[in-house]
Order: sequence, then C-alpha cells, then structure tokens
Amino acid sequence: MIIDAHHHLWTADYQWLAAPGLEAIRRDYTIADLLPHLDEAGVTATVLVEAGRCDAEETVEFLAHAATTPRIAGVVGWASLTDPAIAATLAGYRELPGATKLVGLRDQVQGVADPGHLARSDVRAALAAIGAAGLTFDLVVHVGQLTSCAEAARATPGTTFVLDHLGKPRIAAAGLAEWRTAVRDLAGCDNVVAKLSGLLTEAGPGWRVADIRPYVDTALELFGPHRLMAGSDWPVCDLVASYAEAWTAIDAGLGELSANERADVLAGTAIRTYALEVGS
Repeated sequence: MIIDAHHHLWTADYQWLAAPGLEAIRRDYTIADLLPHLDEAGVTATVLVEAGRCDAEETVEFLAHAATTPRIAGVVGWASLTDPAIAATLAGYRELPGATKLVGLRDQVQGVADPGHLARSDVRAALAAIGAAGLTFDLVVHVGQLTSCAEAARATPGTTFVLDHLGKPRIAAAGLAEWRTAVRDLAGCDNVVAKLSGLLTEAGPGWRVADIRPYVDTALELFGPHRLMAGSDWPVCDLVASYAEAWTAIDAGLGELSANERADVLAGTAIRTYALEVGS
C-alpha cells in the first residue's frame, strides 16, 4: 500500500502562481489530471492539502472533491492561526459534504516574517483548539522557523504536528548541517511527524537522488520510520520532476529499510497520523 500524503489541486488564477519561474505549473490541476498518476505509480489513496489560496472556500471545494473521490482519503484544509473565530470555522467545516475526510489544517506560516509568530498567545490557543478538535496541524515552514516550531510543539502537547517537506532544507545550497541542527530539536518532540516531500524542488533542476539521500537518511535517524510519511508534492514537483519520478526518488532513499519500516513510511504513518480510512 502507498499513501501519497501530500498533494494539491489548484486553478491557474491562484495568486502565488503569478511569481516568475512558475510558468510550467501555472495551469489548472484537477482530479482528472491526478488519477492517472496514481494508477501509474501504484498509489492506493491520497491526502489533499490546501494550496495557498488562503480562504475557507478552498477547503469547502476540497472536501466536496473528497466526498466524491474515494482515492482522496483525507483533506488538510486551511485556517488562519490568528482568526479569533477559528472555533466557528472548524465547526462550519464539520457541517460540509466530505467533512468526515477533514483530517488536518494548515496555515502559510512560511510567509510570515515575524519570528515570534508561533509564540503568540492567540496562535498557541488556535493550535490547541485544532488538536482538541481531533485534527493535526501541518507545518509549512522554512528551515529558519524550525526552532520556533519546536517551541510551539512542546507548548501544545495535545496537538499532533506534521512537518511538511522536512522543513524545506536548502538542498541546492548544501544546507545539510544547517538543517540538521535546526530540525533535531523538533524531531525530539513526540507529537511531531514529518513528510518526505518537496525535496526535489528544494534540490532544484538537475537534481540527483544523491542530493536528497543525506536528508532522507537524517530524517530516518531523527524521526524514525514510524514518524515519517511520504508525499509527491504534486503538482509542485512538476517544476523539476514528474509524479512518477518523485516517487522513484523517495523509493530510492528507502532501499535499506526493512519491509515493515518501508510500510510505515509509505503508508502506515500517514494512516495513523491522519486517521485515514483506506482499503486493504
């Protein structure tokens, strides 16, 4: 069994897609585009993650997609950590078609310049409320924010955090030592799991498996297979690699694991963390 624990859908008018260098993925990506990739790669089910539109209507649409698409086993929706009405937002999501597939939430923390953002009292309260609602919180952050992520995880032990893209190490800039130092403390928090996703994009065009292997090895060392899951980060990966190539690269980094350890990374961790219901 393989669970793609991190992919997106979007339309060409998403504001962030207007940035230079994103022409290759500045188009609509639909479920009809996704399904053939899943079949080709042998993926059983997926987790659909908010894609940076930063409005509740996107989550409404994603839950509707999940309600009619059995292969989408979970949705990580969007909510602002500074929304004083976040409890009402969560309650509203619970009333929607597909609500049973809402497994987590995410906010675009990577774009927040304030280094104290995750230490704000309202943000900490929101993180606690998300955990109390039985949802995870996905951390989309860069390497410079990992220390504050660890502090937030320790302060809200009732919430499970999922570190997207291993915290975006600067692979293209040979940033292994910097990232290892930054992520070690976060990996020491029992309520944090991490995703092997987005690494090819961080490695950049012309990537090699050898470029990402040290980061995969370090993640396996610090988190262990039981706290690691894998995701394609499609269609962002299309900037540097196809959907199939993304999975081939992940698989190459898991070659020395036992069968049970591989099963954890490729499916078990995602199923446990997100409480996914998938077929056998």
